[in-house]
Amino acid sequence: MWSQETYLRTYHFAARAHQGQIYPGTQIAYIMHLSFVSMEVIAALHAEPHHTGDLAVQCALLHDVIEDTPLGYAEIAATFGPAVADGVLALTKDATLPAAEQMADSLRRILMQPRAVWLVKLADRISNLQTPPAHWTPEKVLRYRDEAETISTALAAASPFLAQRLRAKIDGYGQK
Repeated sequence: MWSQETYLRTYHFAARAHQGQIYPGTQIAYIMHLSFVSMEVIAALHAEPHHTGDLAVQCALLHDVIEDTPLGYAEIAATFGPAVADGVLALTKDATLPAAEQMADSLRRILMQPRAVWLVKLADRISNLQTPPAHWTPEKVLRYRDEAETISTALAAASPFLAQRLRAKIDGYGQK
């Protein structure tokens, strides 16, 4: 289960944390990306209600806070508890690692979390597999698609619903 009250409290926190940020390559407020990811998670929770809904929804809304804002683990833990903060931390790329190692490291940490957190990574990549930015080379599009395959392989067991959505996005990614 997930509650609207928890969603709203978390949404407000995320909106304040990301205030002024825009989604790369657009003029859309960054909070829209977080809304899209949480919408995917909520759809999965509707289809698969056995997941820990509040944890999944909170991590969906907060998944980029540590990576993209001045706030850190401590602020998330103090406001939402250690389970949410641990999930968000697992979803955060470790910038101290070489870029080529960051996804594998993040997936390793996500796999140690409850499956509700896995849903967030699946939903995030579904949301991110829109039309590739025009400035991306065909090679970069292919690398991003391949990375989505890696995510799908690692986490698909968490949610047949999201795995199917991700598969469709991967299959159509970069197609004209």
